[in-house]
Amino acid sequence: MAKSIQAIRGMHDVLPQQTPLWQFLESRVAAVLAAYGYHEIRMPILEMTELFKRSIGEVTDIVEKEMYTFDDRNGDSLTLRPEGTAGCVRAAMEHGLLHNQTQRLWYQGPMFRHERPQKGRYRQFHQIGVETFGMAGPDIDAEVILVTARLWKALGIPGLQLQLNTLGTPEERAAYRQELVAYLQSNLDSLDDDSRRRLDTNPLRILDSKNPHMREMLDGAPVLGSHLGEESRSHFAFVRQTLDRVGVDYVVNPRLVRGLDYYSRTVFEWVTDRLGAQGTVCAGGRYDGLVAQLGGKAVPAVGFAMGLERLVTLLEEANPGAADAAVDVYLVLQGDAAVSEGQILAESLRDALPGLRLMSNCGGGGMKAQFKRADRSGAAYALVLGETELTEGTVVVKPLRTADAQFSVPRDELAGVLGSRLAG
Repeated sequence: MAKSIQAIRGMHDVLPQQTPLWQFLESRVAAVLAAYGYHEIRMPILEMTELFKRSIGEVTDIVEKEMYTFDDRNGDSLTLRPEGTAGCVRAAMEHGLLHNQTQRLWYQGPMFRHERPQKGRYRQFHQIGVETFGMAGPDIDAEVILVTARLWKALGIPGLQLQLNTLGTPEERAAYRQELVAYLQSNLDSLDDDSRRRLDTNPLRILDSKNPHMREMLDGAPVLGSHLGEESRSHFAFVRQTLDRVGVDYVVNPRLVRGLDYYSRTVFEWVTDRLGAQGTVCAGGRYDGLVAQLGGKAVPAVGFAMGLERLVTLLEEANPGAADAAVDVYLVLQGDAAVSEGQILAESLRDALPGLRLMSNCGGGGMKAQFKRADRSGAAYALVLGETELTEGTVVVKPLRTADAQFSVPRDELAGVLGSRLAG
């Protein structure tokens, strides 16, 4: 017998018993974003490889080591998207969404990186991202952070810590980079191999190293704040004051630099200690230079992305009952006549009660087997239709989640009874 084919390493199926939690998460996030006036955009998962080389940077780990890249039949180099910002910027530029206008956009879907799979980090993972364009002031920086804070309330996920920093302008960062590189070169013996490789390409990323043996040396490194001009300081102060007035707690982390080259000024991360090493669940910031980097006119932009796998894990832990049962009502059918009539009854109930989640028994089975299926469905009520009920024009309503007694209801009153009970 041939060996069965299994999923690719690091790419996982979301099974039927897991999808209600995903749907709950996705619907809550969509509702919050709609409340702030954000509009969904949907981009392809395949893009030209050049897009990511120009946006993320050719010497980053993502481009050098982690992207799924191949040549198609025309010889074009294509890549499965490793993140969503670059594709969103490309789409906005291509379709004229950035010319003399502001945009608040969001998207969701799978991303792909060839990393070592571990808890909270997969080769196919899912993100919801937000990107805003055309707004240069610190008010939009504050708004996107407030959006994320409201998301945690809507999802019932407590205990996330907001870390905040400013990277200043590219010019301010260039001056700081010179001082930082000089300091790191004077401590070359303390750097691990990964940090030495980054010294010439992306030295700010060394500050974010998780190597505990480098911690003391890095604590003595110069800080970016001393190189910030008045405008950058004022920008960051406005963001902080807004969060203070609204009551969103945060910690200023001067070592927070983010992993992508296109960030400037405000950057932030929401972190947790409940996911092991993969503690970041949402991150983002301002990236005013990216549109110009991709060939457009300079447009101010701010955004963030959140990892759904990590949020699902936190949601399951914090609020295990967050996702409702798959159905409200299970229809138990006894006898051939009832099977035929049951489909008619089910459709009439769906017409009368929009949004009703009703599952009809299909595939036969005795009463005991059908009630087992009804219980497994998670339904609050079983409706029983058999020969007696067909003769009398009634339906038996049996509560499945309480000790209440079952009762009979005339068919023409069933929708009203069900509606009031499910609403209560």
